[in-house]
Amino acid sequence: MAHVFKPIAITLGDAAGIGPEIIAMAFRDAPDKVQGCVVVGDVAVMQRAADVLATSKHGAQHIRLLALSHLSDLPQALPHLTLPVLQVGTPLDAGQLPAWGVISGAAGQLAADAVVWAAQAALRGEVAALVTAPLHKEALFASGGQFPGHTEMLQACAAAYAGVSVKEMPVRMMLANRELRTVLVSIHVPLRQAIEAVTVENILQTLRITHAAELAATGRAPHMAVAGLNPHAGEGGLLGREELDTIVPALQQARAEGLNVSGPIAPDTVFMRARAKDGQPGEFDVVIAMYHDQGLIPVKYLGVEQGVNVTLGLPLIRTSPDHGTAFDLAGKGRANPASLLEALAMARRLSAGGAH
Repeated sequence: MAHVFKPIAITLGDAAGIGPEIIAMAFRDAPDKVQGCVVVGDVAVMQRAADVLATSKHGAQHIRLLALSHLSDLPQALPHLTLPVLQVGTPLDAGQLPAWGVISGAAGQLAADAVVWAAQAALRGEVAALVTAPLHKEALFASGGQFPGHTEMLQACAAAYAGVSVKEMPVRMMLANRELRTVLVSIHVPLRQAIEAVTVENILQTLRITHAAELAATGRAPHMAVAGLNPHAGEGGLLGREELDTIVPALQQARAEGLNVSGPIAPDTVFMRARAKDGQPGEFDVVIAMYHDQGLIPVKYLGVEQGVNVTLGLPLIRTSPDHGTAFDLAGKGRANPASLLEALAMARRLSAGGAH
């Protein structure tokens, strides 16, 4: 049977942020790493990003845009310095482009439309993976959107495609770099709600999703370390009982299911123990963090340039750079595409292995 070419879709992110620029930089500076990729969004937005690079002090090479109306128009091999853009919706003209660094509902809507189109294409099996440039949560809400971020939007798309409720399509966020991998029990919720989300069911579900994803990606069962919620993992109940009443019972059930789990471990030491360093692997393959900042601060401190956001539990492959829209840098040609390139490399590895 002949091999069917399936590209990797890159969504442009917020048009007022650095997403379009780092995409254009990737096509300019790392053409070998973007072969087989297509940008999903708006041609005028990407042309403006290419123009910014052409006029910057680093813009010696000029990028040529290739506007596409259909995915089937994408060539398998791109000419040098060619950036293919699949237009989603009505094309913008120059007067409609969102201003650099300004929150707008128009930019939020454009970003969301690109994500939804790419997600549906991935669910239909038309693209091999989805890499999302950063969007802005306030812009999403300004557009009338109901989702606080990519993860929740993709979860809703996947659930609708499968004909199930969102609750029946549980997903988790994993942040990974070359030294550390961490998966979150809760994602974009206020801290008070995040603490309330530390339940036996949610912890166990996180462990199951992480185990399945890592097993599919690496071919072996991961050794997962679970962080405590409280300082010193509760000190036997002296600093909080969540570890004794909630986390420990979840770990006991996970072990009964055959999962390789350690914890709860004090959150101020577990990440150091899991970190790979000087060519030596860490003590654990992945850390399960109880809430967003507990897990993301250690990974981002090691360097956002190498970080990748991976959504676990979806029936599609999705990765993203480990940084935001950086409105203060937008339009200046000084953003760094390193994290986007890492996300592309991760998506390529996962799609080649058939892992989600």
